[in-house]
Amino acid sequence: MREKFIRFMYGRYGMDSLGRFTIIAGVAAMLLAGWNNSMILSLLSWGCIIYSYFRMFSRNIYRRASENQWYLGHTSRLRAAYYRQKNLMAQRKTHHIYKCPACRQKIRIPRGKGRIEIRCPKCNTTFIKKS
Repeated sequence: MREKFIRFMYGRYGMDSLGRFTIIAGVAAMLLAGWNNSMILSLLSWGCIIYSYFRMFSRNIYRRASENQWYLGHTSRLRAAYYRQKNLMAQRKTHHIYKCPACRQKIRIPRGKGRIEIRCPKCNTTFIKKS
């Protein structure tokens, strides 16, 4: 059974970032349509899901890759801001992040070192903070 599915999917585009987004948007619209009894949201959700499956089973790989690159290009700033915030939240467990009082440069200091003098690498201003 698995080999049959692999043979069926050979030469087809499959799932990508735009496909994941349209599936998630379709499911979210379907949930909202269920709560609001909205026919428009229901049609929108089915449209998103059908479009996702159309893209997934398509054999026009060049066209689907082009659509995905367009989507990634238009959402790059939003995704970069999200991953930057996610990285900062992960670092807050092990480091303090301070801003230099003179130039507002972010400085990362390891936790648990007590009161230390911090020198800004950008403007060489020194200030004392607790780590």
